[in-house]
Parts: sequence; C-alpha cells; structure tokens
Amino acid sequence: MISCHEAVRHLWEYLDDTLDEADRALVEQHLARCRRCCGEVEFAGELRQVLARSATTDIPVDVLHRLNQTLEEMD
Repeated sequence: MISCHEAVRHLWEYLDDTLDEADRALVEQHLARCRRCCGEVEFAGELRQVLARSATTDIPVDVLHRLNQTLEEMD
C-alpha cells in the first residue's frame, strides 16, 4: 500500500482521471483505508467545483491566502 504522502501527491491526477490503471488502483486502495486522505479528496473535489464556478470572478484575497496556505501544507 502507498503512503499518505504518495496518495496526496497523486491527488489531482486521480481527480483528473489521468493516472494509469496501476497507480489509480493504488490510490483507491489507500483511500479505502485512510480517512484523512478521503477528506483530502473530498476537499480537493469541492475546491475544484468552487474554482470552476468562480472562474469568471475574482477570488477574494482572504480566500486566496487560505488556498495558498492549504496547498503549501499539502507539499
């Protein structure tokens, strides 16, 4: 099984459905057992929806700051 770090590293590729079958299976196997990473996937999916809806509007500075902090914490 892969680590949380490895699962999160593949998070966006997983959501974009661009992982090969083997890596996708490893991520899904990890997600089936890890609540923390399931929360990361849920958060990232919701974030993607918010960003898609607001693509034509400016993101408030405080939201942008929190987003950047979250992305830095994921590294």
